[in-house]
Amino acid sequence: MNLEQLRGFVEVANVGNFTRAADRLHLAQPSLSRQIATLEQDLGAELFHRTRGGSSLTAAGESLLPLARRMLADAESVRREFAEISGLQRGRVRLGATPTLCISLVAEVFSAFHRAHPAIELHLSEHGSRRLLGELSGGELDLAVVTTSDSASADRFIVTPLLVEELVVISSSDAPPVTSRDAVSLEEVAPMPQIVFSSSYDLRATTDDAFRGAGLRPNAVIEGAEMDAVLRFVERGLGVAIVPAMVLINRPGLRAVRLSSPTLTRTISIARPADIAPTTAVEVMQRTIVGTARELAASAGATMRLA
Repeated sequence: MNLEQLRGFVEVANVGNFTRAADRLHLAQPSLSRQIATLEQDLGAELFHRTRGGSSLTAAGESLLPLARRMLADAESVRREFAEISGLQRGRVRLGATPTLCISLVAEVFSAFHRAHPAIELHLSEHGSRRLLGELSGGELDLAVVTTSDSASADRFIVTPLLVEELVVISSSDAPPVTSRDAVSLEEVAPMPQIVFSSSYDLRATTDDAFRGAGLRPNAVIEGAEMDAVLRFVERGLGVAIVPAMVLINRPGLRAVRLSSPTLTRTISIARPADIAPTTAVEVMQRTIVGTARELAASAGATMRLA
């Protein structure tokens, strides 16, 4: 068994097709097939069900997949650690973050990190918190900035809370304010035309639960939007939306008002694998994230505080 065989096995498992996997690995398809066949022979078990429509994992393949991902991640960690001994002249950091954090916190983090360490490759995975934790567990990420830290198993991850952030009601700065007061209640927001997130967003579940708990039903005029679309629709006056306060950074076309009765918050945390020592670059990235979070909290006023 060698790393090339494991890399080929994981790629076929990911795409479900030998030809596509070979293309992604820049290999000839027969070469990849020979690698997998040799691996199967060494292990004494078939790893894939091969059909005309593609390939699916056997029970043995399902058992090997998480182990193979972990072995590849460990090998990559060793390679990067040696590359970084010279002082962050080479290396890579793979960071995962939710969409709302990508357009706010992560944008500031990447800007600061790249200025200080331009030779380090930065890779970003933008998904919901649950999927990011799955990628972290599978060795596909070094760090993840998530908003649902209670789903992170303590024996698998080291989770460090960063910020507690309020959700606010946003409207177009060209439209009249939704209220003349400092805050607005869910009961007042419910009948307003609203731009509602896709069901894949953690925020959607939070707001749905809040309205349901209050016995209210929001007046959704557009449903299923992604974060950037939500902000653009609100800027154009199509409705209001409930979003994290952080996304208002550099958005002069939007105004925000705090929620009351109840106040909705989310906790932002950094997660990393508990069983893999971070490389130098990953440690520096984590310090950059913490420092940037502190700066944001200091400038955000009452809507954001350190956890």
